[in-house]
Amino acid sequence: MAAGPERPVAEAQRQDREQPPPENGFMPLEQTQAPRLLPHVDVSVLPSLGGFGKHQKQLVVLTWIPALFIGFSQFSDYFLLAQPKGTCVQPLVNGSNWTVGSLKLPVTATNGDIGKPVPYSGGMECECKEWKLELQTGLSQNVVTKWNLVCDSAWKVHIAKFSFLVGSIFGYLVMGVVADWFGRQPVLIVSVLFMLVFGLSVAFSFNVTMFSTLRFFEGFCLAGLTLSLYVLRIELCLPGWRFSMTMVASFLMVGGQLVMPGVAALCRDWPVQDDWQVLQIMIICPFILMLPYVWIFPESLRWLLATQHYRCSKAMMLRIARKNQVDMTTEPSGILAELENELHKKPKRTCIIKMTSTRNFWKNIVVLCVNSMMDPEAPVSAMFNADYYTMAGIAVATCLALCPAVAFMGRRGGLLTFMIITALASLLQLGLLNLIGKYSLRHDTVLRDTLNRKFSVAFSIIGMFSSHAVSTLSIFFCAEITPTIIRGGGLGLVLASAGFGMLTAPIMELHNQKGYFLHHMIFAACTLLCIICLLLLPEPRNQPLPESLVDGEIYTRQPLLTHRPGEQHLLLTKPGDRDLYSRVHDTPLRLTATGGATAAAATALAAVPTSYAYATGGEVISNSMVVNGVGGSL
Repeated sequence: MAAGPERPVAEAQRQDREQPPPENGFMPLEQTQAPRLLPHVDVSVLPSLGGFGKHQKQLVVLTWIPALFIGFSQFSDYFLLAQPKGTCVQPLVNGSNWTVGSLKLPVTATNGDIGKPVPYSGGMECECKEWKLELQTGLSQNVVTKWNLVCDSAWKVHIAKFSFLVGSIFGYLVMGVVADWFGRQPVLIVSVLFMLVFGLSVAFSFNVTMFSTLRFFEGFCLAGLTLSLYVLRIELCLPGWRFSMTMVASFLMVGGQLVMPGVAALCRDWPVQDDWQVLQIMIICPFILMLPYVWIFPESLRWLLATQHYRCSKAMMLRIARKNQVDMTTEPSGILAELENELHKKPKRTCIIKMTSTRNFWKNIVVLCVNSMMDPEAPVSAMFNADYYTMAGIAVATCLALCPAVAFMGRRGGLLTFMIITALASLLQLGLLNLIGKYSLRHDTVLRDTLNRKFSVAFSIIGMFSSHAVSTLSIFFCAEITPTIIRGGGLGLVLASAGFGMLTAPIMELHNQKGYFLHHMIFAACTLLCIICLLLLPEPRNQPLPESLVDGEIYTRQPLLTHRPGEQHLLLTKPGDRDLYSRVHDTPLRLTATGGATAAAATALAAVPTSYAYATGGEVISNSMVVNGVGGSL
């Protein structure tokens, strides 16, 4: 008989636990939902579909093939706009009373002082009626020689270089946003189609203005193609494969840089068209091989899940499982069952502007943007072959050095190491050379100038090597820590910043190397600042890619040194707190009233600001733990 009254009481207590009190804001622990599987692509979805299987490997190979063609296009300026060696056939006046202006390469006179080299004197106008221009790049004619872009018209060459780089910068920014909004595949296909249209149109330009304009759109489309392939490659791979698959594509792009002189030599003395036109056509035509990508390259499954395109995701998952020979009917994890329950949801897109509402992520992007600018493009002098292959050799050495460095030290450790090398090279080039000339060799000017020149070349090569490594690793770093829903926009910002760094070379050429010292001072100051900021970046090695902005926020910094046993992990987020963090909102802090908690303890914990709970991620406060806004007794 005593059990009768106890049953209604127990039932009432159970109902009270299921419904939170409306006034005090407590949320019972029983109401929390079970962790979802679909947002965890690297941990749940891809392993259930066969992991990094046959389907993913074939698509990654398809992203490698265009890398060689992209290398051709990115280094085409070195051949299409190369400065020739000039010979004045007919000066304005007899004798040697004429000077050379914007033409920076060795110039000789055939009238008056026959065969006598005339030194370059910057800032003075050329006084010559007719020039004989000779290229050192393997071509017999390019844009400069066709339209006689020397002396007073030399500035048009720099405008043509600007147009391609500025087009690339705008392409990275615009296409990155489009890739987040409409998907990676549409950006890839549209970029390929318009790359063919504008690239082939460049070959039939009838003046330098048309050439520069079309080169802007060519750079725009090339940026969209590069960005979409980079994002697709990253999103196809599991954590253990991301870096190696990316480095293979980098090696192929460097291979395109190495092969370009041979391609230019094949285009020499073409009977029908000018050499540079044939070269441009040969650079663009291989992109025709990418037209079948319209049918064979699917949309990124990771992007479909992150933006809640669940109907397309279901069809994609079944296709991947069939390709990887995985039987989804006996799949035990319940991925498809959860997907069926989510089919009613509408797609949800996010723009890169949402980054400004985050607390930590936007700072990481700013640091990586500044890092990616540390790869200035080196100008090519009269010794074209030596300079060009030196740059290509530096690129190869960079790729070879990155592989063991990242494997041993991780992403952040490798980035910090190469940044320190860059800072040392820049500072030594500024300070050591002046000390050698001021104190050591004041009387022997010949030896002083020789040492200065050799040290300058050595430090320049070391600086180019390390800065190229920093730029490459910063771009990859950004792709790993940026959430899937805004990965295109975030990567576009960093790639555009790298384009700004490349703009420094034509700017210096346009000003005849004026401001060289100030340029290096700014470069060295930014490098030192970045070294400090790099310590705030997280370490994404062997970590799943973040899918949402909440996932991106939990990517906080990790210590360079491991903690000792018993040491508190302050200001760090534990891997197991991902699901707890996803329940944090901007509403007042909700605490769980556990069996041993008193009203006074709950009131004291409620006084802790929500922002502080965000930052601590599990800091011990007076024998109570606040873990991402969920309180409990220790």
